Amino acid sequence: MQEQDIVKLIETKFPETKVEWYAAESGESALFVPHDKIDAVVAFLKDSDELYFDYLMNLSAFDMPEHIEVTYHLYSYKHRHRFNIKIKVPRENGEINTITQLYGTAIFQEREVFDHFGVKFKNHPDLRRILLPEDWVGHPLLKDYKEQEEYNGMGTTRPSLL
Repeated sequence: MQEQDIVKLIETKFPETKVEWYAAESGESALFVPHDKIDAVVAFLKDSDELYFDYLMNLSAFDMPEHIEVTYHLYSYKHRHRFNIKIKVPRENGEINTITQLYGTAIFQEREVFDHFGVKFKNHPDLRRILLPEDWVGHPLLKDYKEQEEYNGMGTTRPSLL
């Protein structure tokens, strides 16, 4: 099934939801959906027999100037097709619904996005840092992140090689 066919199915299923198609030259096109609809749209993509996106390949995020973009890379083993969903989340106190009830791997992937970008996932069963210590200050993949000079008595900055 082609990406545009999938978009039409989503628009038919969610007629009240404003979606925006982004066709990238790189081939990594995506459908932007409102942040409060992510769990419903992904559940439709997973549970629909004609789509059956049974695999969450990756959940990633990007820090943009006005917002954080969270991207869900989905794949259907049954139909051998891929699809990407994107969400624009506010940079300050950004929060979206979890999809851990749909994909078990989202438990770890959402924790990583939370750890590095600060995006909160509502109703996540175990939302806490996954790579950094619990008492770490800030989220290091935000462009305006200021690294701590010290953590537990150890320096955190690397000396300049120049």
